[in-house]
Amino acid sequence: MNKRLGALTLVGLALAMLAGCADRKSTPLQQAQPATPPSAVAGATYVGQAQCETCHRLETSHFIHTTHSRLFASNPRNELEARGCESCHGPGSAHAQNPSSKNIIAFTREGGLPPAEQNKACLQCHTGGERMFWHGSVHEMQDLACSDCHNPMANVSATRLERGKSINDTCFSCHQDKRAEFRKRSHMPLLEGKLSCVDCHNPHGSTTDPLLRADSVNQLCYQCHAEKRGPFLWEHAPVRENCLNCHNPHGSNHDKLLVTARPFLCQQCHTSVRHPNDLLTGGNLADGNAASVRLMSRACLSCHTQIHGSNHPSGVRFHR
Repeated sequence: MNKRLGALTLVGLALAMLAGCADRKSTPLQQAQPATPPSAVAGATYVGQAQCETCHRLETSHFIHTTHSRLFASNPRNELEARGCESCHGPGSAHAQNPSSKNIIAFTREGGLPPAEQNKACLQCHTGGERMFWHGSVHEMQDLACSDCHNPMANVSATRLERGKSINDTCFSCHQDKRAEFRKRSHMPLLEGKLSCVDCHNPHGSTTDPLLRADSVNQLCYQCHAEKRGPFLWEHAPVRENCLNCHNPHGSNHDKLLVTARPFLCQQCHTSVRHPNDLLTGGNLADGNAASVRLMSRACLSCHTQIHGSNHPSGVRFHR
């Protein structure tokens, strides 16, 4: 009887809580939030895009051809977007009175506004999606501003309003070591236009340190190289661990993007079992003795052809 009364009491409490929740109004988190107007100077007021255009004629001639300009003019989603220039730069009355002072949001390093404050103007619209992991990402921690990579005032690039002529050129402006790797004899076909940096990386943030568009290096590689995914009856341990154990993903002076030439790559691990030790004969040394015939063609892969894994019953050593 006591257990039954206790159960009824719990049911009554639950119903009371549900009734109370139903009477409440939706919380601010459940309601759509309007865009917050940016303001570099407290008390500044809006003056309208027409007044901006009287002085900034060159900027206007470039801006009118951009995506932002067309959307703000023809189909603004809220009152803020309908304000044109002041949607991003903030109310311009103080700037109009004293153009020489830093009293408006300027998206430059010389404007005096910290990158984090500049980015707030962009993130008031561009939030979520690709930018879900922007906060705490490598680029944000390096104090990068959106305007370091994007130029919303002109169509310099074909897409995405990049600062460079393309996505790759924009990335290479900082990552020049990667540009050098892509120019090595064996490289990903990025310079040929078959893919871009953002096919593998999300510059706006990711759950991984290298800003990968996958949970791991292997999962990213498998998106194109599905035949290497498996599952295999006989698996090669370093392959399953990380593709980067053997490959440099951006470029290499060895074929197949290998980190070093074969058979030296294989012998970094296989150095203590019979014939792998004997493959490095005098032919690899300065005295010019004849090399082992087993090193001809594809070196170890002349026999161990299925080095990424095998499903053949006799493929325990990746022969088939």
